[in-house]
Amino acid sequence: MAVTIRPVTTKRDRKTFVDLPFRLYADDPNWVPPLKSEALGLITPEKNGWYSHAKAQLFLAEESGRVVGRISAHIDTLALTMPAEQGFGPGVGQWGLMDAEREDIFVALLAKAEEWLRSQGMTRALGPISQSIWEEPGLLIDGYDHPPTIMMGHAKPEYRRWIETAGYAPSKQLLTYELDITQDFPPIVQRIIKSGEKNARIRIREVDKSKFDEEAAIILAILNDAWSDNWGFVPLTPPEIKDVGVKLKPIVFNDLIRIAELDGKPVAFMITLPDLNEALGPLKGNLLPFGWAKLLLWLRKPKVRTMRVPLMGVVKELQSSRMASQLAFMMIEYIRRASVERYGATRGEIGWILDDNQGMRSIAETIDSRVNKVYQVYERAL
Repeated sequence: MAVTIRPVTTKRDRKTFVDLPFRLYADDPNWVPPLKSEALGLITPEKNGWYSHAKAQLFLAEESGRVVGRISAHIDTLALTMPAEQGFGPGVGQWGLMDAEREDIFVALLAKAEEWLRSQGMTRALGPISQSIWEEPGLLIDGYDHPPTIMMGHAKPEYRRWIETAGYAPSKQLLTYELDITQDFPPIVQRIIKSGEKNARIRIREVDKSKFDEEAAIILAILNDAWSDNWGFVPLTPPEIKDVGVKLKPIVFNDLIRIAELDGKPVAFMITLPDLNEALGPLKGNLLPFGWAKLLLWLRKPKVRTMRVPLMGVVKELQSSRMASQLAFMMIEYIRRASVERYGATRGEIGWILDDNQGMRSIAETIDSRVNKVYQVYERAL
């Protein structure tokens, strides 16, 4: 039977789109099933603030009455306005959320996504990006042997060959680093931290969750300044910020998020999250019948093996200075202590970090962390 590809048009189609990976990855011990409600929200325009400046078309591949593949083709209008040298820019569309049983299905889905992007006037395709750059960008190409942490992706090893055989070339690599946080940092780092503690100009403070909106605004201002020249940067919009707040607030803890002030002015931040995937894995994607109770119990006082640092930033005026690395080391150390003492964590993961971000890579390597996963973003002219 021939493979047919059709657009997703109904709520039932979206549910089918979300359900497919649960079958394809059923035997993969390192795939973490997402909550189906969250996965549905990601692809439902009314529930995802990203759609306020983006549009997408989802596709399903079917064979003999069975769904055997899926893909999303999408265009972020804010990404179209960004400088071309930063990865996006005019004419750049994306694809993502892609899974398939076989290579021929995979190739057919890619062709359908490219066809849709061309019909929208796009001249270059970038992927996989699922769907916003702030969600799960890149294809896992190294580090299949252990589960991803919260907000990081997983994929089948064969996908890399399938994408490259289809004519896509590497565009950018995103790295994550892991480290043993039960061990003290090297002496040179400890000296830098102690020096900072003697500097009256520096204050490293916890966030105040009771002032969530105010603290989020401070962090967002630093983020938009610190990351504005980075590859793939697209500013977060108010609807997206609202969504992120709702999604992440339950796993925000004051002692795991720090803001660094210099002369009373916020100049850097570090966000650390308990690895929610450790709690989600056993739920198999469903909160019913008892998953919700287990999750609520875990959220009251999580005990985890891993803490993830998804975001860290220092304002541009301090970047490449000794002060920037000093503030980073201080925030990392204070959060490391809290993670071990209060949450029982033994492992940290930092990233993703762009492969050409030498400043952050140097900080990660100085604290004796090592690359544990590599994600690849690909591109192709349309």
